[in-house]
Amino acid sequence: MATLEDVLATIDANQGEALDRLFALLAIPSVSAVPAHFADCARAADWLTRELAELGFEAARQDTAGRPVVVGAAKAKTRDAPSVLFYGHYDVQPADPLALWTTPPFEPRLADGPRGQRIVARGACDDKGQLMTFLEACRAFRAHGGLPCNVTVLLEGEEETGSVSLPAFLAANAKALKADLALVCDTEMWDAQTPAITTMLRGLAFEQVTIHAANRDLHSGLYGGAAINPIRVLSRVLADLHDANGAVALPGFYDGVEELPEEVAEQWRALDFDEEKFLGEVGLSVPAGEKGRTTLEMIWSRPTCDVNGIYGGYAGEGAKTVLPAQATAKVSFRLVGKQNPERIAQSFRAFVKARLPADVTAEFVSYSANPAIALSTRSEAVRRAGRALEAEWGRPAMLIGSGGSIPVVGAFKRELGIDSLLVGFGLADDAVHSPNEKYERSSFHRGARSWARILAALAT
Repeated sequence: MATLEDVLATIDANQGEALDRLFALLAIPSVSAVPAHFADCARAADWLTRELAELGFEAARQDTAGRPVVVGAAKAKTRDAPSVLFYGHYDVQPADPLALWTTPPFEPRLADGPRGQRIVARGACDDKGQLMTFLEACRAFRAHGGLPCNVTVLLEGEEETGSVSLPAFLAANAKALKADLALVCDTEMWDAQTPAITTMLRGLAFEQVTIHAANRDLHSGLYGGAAINPIRVLSRVLADLHDANGAVALPGFYDGVEELPEEVAEQWRALDFDEEKFLGEVGLSVPAGEKGRTTLEMIWSRPTCDVNGIYGGYAGEGAKTVLPAQATAKVSFRLVGKQNPERIAQSFRAFVKARLPADVTAEFVSYSANPAIALSTRSEAVRRAGRALEAEWGRPAMLIGSGGSIPVVGAFKRELGIDSLLVGFGLADDAVHSPNEKYERSSFHRGARSWARILAALAT
């Protein structure tokens, strides 16, 4: 009878073939934000559907109002096995700016790094490399008689653009997707040698504001001084969003924000976190958030307000003496605790409108509104996964927070009534969403081994 060690040995023996499969997926430019790549998103969905079918899943590509969703289901080899729903996404961020890539972003390659070989390509870590770790674990189990759990795989193609079609898909397919637990592989390890389980996710409210003034762009010599400049108005509004201590100045912004529980704060203090190194690796030295807060608090358990983009007027080479007719900013709010994203958006809009001078109007677009998520650190799933990860990595798994947002975790709870287990094998220096994104080859290999151990642990 096959054992877990047999499954792990198969993963070890098939590293070359597993890498070839990942490279084939990485070569598909499935950028969900760009209409020119919508056909590539469909191609990636078809590729994954074929892979799941080859692994013995009943798999199908299911079209939505946006990009396709891939669903596959496979029964366990034993009766009364638990059911899990694995989630990943096959879409990727745009590769721009292309000039900063050392090689083409959709021509995956191996490169030498300080920890050994690394896989370099857009999507190498987020999320194609991560989702393929799970599929490779399933492949190894199939080679030895079948899966230890009933597994449903859900792979979407709009995560990088807000998962717009997913809530309706979950609601319409709730019965087929029902499981005891959701598994999400879109997070990080604590460091290159230490696995982690993420138990806190910040929420996200994302707003775009456009300030309108004159009915056309104006000559700054003929109209300068007399005509209001929307860039100046927008700049003042954005500058007012924070006070001198780094706190967000929106009225009611901190409603629902609670202090970190002492037991969690104690766990975080025990982590070997180097604040100086964390900022130093990106060329910075001084924390810029709320005064009196640690860096881990700033990025995991405190809310934020950030301007993600600002544009208006002329931004090309050389000079153009123009007063723009409009100026735009994209502003994101990372949320924690019981902050209400809709109320945050309303407060932001009122804040902007209160600062508009005569002849100026504001137009708003909302891109995201998802609350924060806090998962139990004492659940049976966390305990079993922690034991499995420690067996693979030789050290206890850290229970950590994440400054990012994974809206699907909340959607699983609302639409399907299930909790999630968040385990990932990315690293802070993987350059996710940046040029030269990479995934450590060892993370890809040991991630597959880790998922095999976790599935076995959940089934016992």
